[in-house]
Amino acid sequence: MSKIKLFSLGGLDENGKNIYCVEIDKDIFIFDCGLKYASGNMLGIDYIIPDFTYLVNNRKRIKGLFITHGHYENMGAVNDLLSVIPNLKVYATKFTKYVLMDMGVNKDNIFEIKAHKKMNFGPNSIFPISVSHSSPDSVMYVINTKDGAICYTGDFIFDPSMMGAYDMDLGKIAYVGKQGVLCLLSESVFSENIGHTSPNHKLEEIFKKTIKNAQGRIMFMVLPTHLYTIQEIFKSAENSHRKLVIMGKRLQNMISFGLKEGYLSIQDGILGDLSNLNDNNTILLICDDKASPYAAISKIYNGYDKFIKLRKNDTVVFAEPRYDSNEKLLVRLENDLAEFGCEIVNIPSDKMILHHASSEDLMQMIKLMRPKYYMPVKGEYRYMVGNADLAYSLGIPRDNIILKQNGEVVEFIDGELTKKQEKIKVNDCLIDGKSSDDVGELVIKDREMLSENGIVLISATVSKQEKVLLVGPEVTTRGFIYIKDSGEIIREIKKISATVIERNITPNYVDYNKIKTEIRDELSKYLYEETECKPMIIAVVQEV
Repeated sequence: MSKIKLFSLGGLDENGKNIYCVEIDKDIFIFDCGLKYASGNMLGIDYIIPDFTYLVNNRKRIKGLFITHGHYENMGAVNDLLSVIPNLKVYATKFTKYVLMDMGVNKDNIFEIKAHKKMNFGPNSIFPISVSHSSPDSVMYVINTKDGAICYTGDFIFDPSMMGAYDMDLGKIAYVGKQGVLCLLSESVFSENIGHTSPNHKLEEIFKKTIKNAQGRIMFMVLPTHLYTIQEIFKSAENSHRKLVIMGKRLQNMISFGLKEGYLSIQDGILGDLSNLNDNNTILLICDDKASPYAAISKIYNGYDKFIKLRKNDTVVFAEPRYDSNEKLLVRLENDLAEFGCEIVNIPSDKMILHHASSEDLMQMIKLMRPKYYMPVKGEYRYMVGNADLAYSLGIPRDNIILKQNGEVVEFIDGELTKKQEKIKVNDCLIDGKSSDDVGELVIKDREMLSENGIVLISATVSKQEKVLLVGPEVTTRGFIYIKDSGEIIREIKKISATVIERNITPNYVDYNKIKTEIRDELSKYLYEETECKPMIIAVVQEV
């Protein structure tokens, strides 16, 4: 009897943090291991990763981690997973391997794979198939089992004009479909978009028009792993009599690797250097970072960049995706740039810099694979529902369409879906800075309280010998009230604190814990009655 379990530790009902697990009898196969960048209301959190507790507890059964492509939503948390499972084998294609190493993954953990080369793991095997995406060497994975194939698409579009490292092998996809697909896991991000994504992902004409009409320098803001977009900029700059200058060490390294391996091509003599920075006919490629969106152009606008000084005749092109969480930041920056005098170019709303499958792409994949069961993944729940509706419209029964949340387990026994209800405990792990430890919700609540209501610090000194109050209580506030204009409140805070301290001092003992607790409780009531605010209250009582 064969038992197959499918579940996600992240990526369902959210954008990013993708990690999907296929458990075949005792073997566990992990597909992708991404992160999700924090929105502006996360109060200092840099990014969010999945909860790896289940994988750590079952690490001896894991056969490997298989990465579809080199974008952080799909491989940004690999280092975090390796920190708790150091011997994990990571399987990735050449470009994805380079991106993993660029972000610090130990090369000894990475096993380079090639599309269409089968990998055997006992009675099961993994077969990667090349797909078209904005990152070269992107693949989908087919897990061959005795009950049929489990297929995970990763990110993809259908575009016959994308060649080489961006090509999709339709023949092999169709062949797998004819052999029998038990379950297809397919992305959902663009499921509400009507038609094919292609040709709306082609931006070369927009870039050419911008380069032709610009009066001065042009600054393209790009993400370093979106090589397809970078190639379109290179093509658009051909015969323009402009020099291309690559800014930022990381972007330079990424482009150098792309040129070396044939992922990118560029016209001879078009590349410039720092000596061309101030020329009017210069095109600057500036590396942006999703962890700190628009930080590079903000630095230039504020005059902090040591190489680039903004001019009124500069044109700024945001050749990168727009995200809802950063919309306010971008609009404010665009206003500042426009006020300065710069020309601003955004990707039109009917164009798609992200290469995700739209409705026709998703339906075409379903027709090619002809799965018995269909499981929408990757995207907010409404997109997953839209994806499920597309499958239903193609004749897949409702009972064979699987909509789940993170942690909910899908189980097949001998190729049939069971009704067993099983759930793995999952949480978001909040990462601040370089620490790999989860910050936790309590820290976020503390930060929220500080940001909204400020802090009140009470300090006092008690005599160790005589058991009397020597100094204080003194009051310090930040972000709560202005002390000079609030003398009466400050005096009352001191009076309440002194009363609490003195009633908890006895000739033989001072109960410091009770003092701190009662100061917090009584001051909280008083301050809320006076100000309707709930600042963080910290009492520090020491003895000398």
